[in-house]
Amino acid sequence: MEVWTAFLLGLAGSLHCAAMCGPLVLALAKARGRPVTARECTGRLCYHLGRVASYCLLGLALGFLGHVFFPAGFQGWLSIALGVGLLAGLMAGARVSLTASIGKWVTRLRNCMRGLLNRNSLSAEAVMGALNGLLPCGLVYIAAAGATATGHPVSGAIYMVCFGLGTWPMMLSIHLAGQRFSLPFRFPTGRITRAAVLLMAGLLILRGLELGIPFVSPEMPTAGGSANHCH
Repeated sequence: MEVWTAFLLGLAGSLHCAAMCGPLVLALAKARGRPVTARECTGRLCYHLGRVASYCLLGLALGFLGHVFFPAGFQGWLSIALGVGLLAGLMAGARVSLTASIGKWVTRLRNCMRGLLNRNSLSAEAVMGALNGLLPCGLVYIAAAGATATGHPVSGAIYMVCFGLGTWPMMLSIHLAGQRFSLPFRFPTGRITRAAVLLMAGLLILRGLELGIPFVSPEMPTAGGSANHCH
């Protein structure tokens, strides 16, 4: 997948992030209860760097899986399968429910974040951000499909980093605004997620079809080497 799709997904889906993670970020800012100094800005930057670091590790692992199970020559099929899978889940209206084990995992993460909340150190801010990146999130799962489709660990990591950076304008604004910011209305997170699923599914399927469209559906390398191009 082209990295611009990851940044666009993060940017377009940042309203979803504001609704889902915004209250958590606001709670962190209000718990500090201090003016936004250079030190506070650095701490909040570390928080979001930690969040992107979690995305990076996730992309690294998923890109590796795509590389191992779908080597060159089969990545097109992987891309199509992921796109069809996203559409099937959307059409079925399936929602991933929190099982008991996942619920316990989320509770542990939140307890860890709560324990770090009053620690006045940049490392604590970074760890809290990294833990936030591990919380269940539908938008992250959509980006993860794109990272898997890259078929390479480094490409998968870069893809997820670009996704995380796309969420920064919204999330950093909320975080820096702190007590002066509130969420005055409910964002249509369901519609945002459905639109993101449709966008990513379409891009994955187009990419797998290898139609020769630059940046959208380029020809992929074959098992024997580089892709064939017509001149």
